[in-house]
Amino acid sequence: MRKTVLSAMTALGAGIALALSTGLSAAQPESGRWHQIGDDMKSGISGLAVTSRSGDDLRALVVRDNKRPGENRIAEVTHRAGRPAEVAAITWQDGIEPVDLEAVDAVPGTSDEYVAVASRGLAYHVKLTDAGESAEVLDITPLPSIGSGDNFESFTLTSRHGKTAAVWADRGEGADRPATLYAARFSVNSYGESKFGAVHKATLRAPYPTGNVRHASDIEVTKSGRILVSSASDAGDDGPFDSAVSDAGKLTVTSAGKVRLSVDRSPELLGTFKGYKIEALHCVPGSDLAALGTDDENAGGSLTTRHLCD
Repeated sequence: MRKTVLSAMTALGAGIALALSTGLSAAQPESGRWHQIGDDMKSGISGLAVTSRSGDDLRALVVRDNKRPGENRIAEVTHRAGRPAEVAAITWQDGIEPVDLEAVDAVPGTSDEYVAVASRGLAYHVKLTDAGESAEVLDITPLPSIGSGDNFESFTLTSRHGKTAAVWADRGEGADRPATLYAARFSVNSYGESKFGAVHKATLRAPYPTGNVRHASDIEVTKSGRILVSSASDAGDDGPFDSAVSDAGKLTVTSAGKVRLSVDRSPELLGTFKGYKIEALHCVPGSDLAALGTDDENAGGSLTTRHLCD
């Protein structure tokens, strides 16, 4: 197991050690407390997937929106009860590092494969290799039906009746550009290529915040099929920031694999988070907790949990 970690990752580990040991613990869940995990532009969270849970032991995958060569893109976080978190940068094996990763989720039915999405709509199907030390790129596929000006900060995979669907969104911008949510059947062929079925679309306007709002900064589908969407206000690298999580509608995947996307005209506001720019939203497997991660630009990032998933 490698121990080489960027200095920013050390801060990440210290914060997540506390956040995971208390905020995501089955025995003593702490909902509502924010934990600082970094203090500079490179240490925010743009995507987060809690990938396994056994009692108080947790493992998570984090992606970051760094853009320059050599900057960390993806990392593994492991927490065991009563011990500091182990945080290690994962080597991106592909010769060309992705630019501006914004979301990540596990491929259902696998234990070591994930899809990470960059802001311009490239979906990277990766497999963790070398005992999790490297991320091997199996396929790079553009998301289907990309619209003019689309900027993606969200992507999630969900499985029903043995069928998998992908949901993602253009983040939208302000009063004149609502978010556009996309949903489609998703599969991976024998060559590792990501395949999308017919695309369904719907628009979304976040009920909160207002002003410089990104209507969809991340997206998640709960076990009951509810669509949770985070929204964020970003006035620049020094803020001020503001965020919310809303219940935006319903996703249905039939036994035949047909995908239905229903977005409410007036999403239900579940919580507001003044001072934070939420860019990562993920339901913790086996619980009703949502892990929320922020990318607060020059102020770094923070992590908290809320009882939002069902």
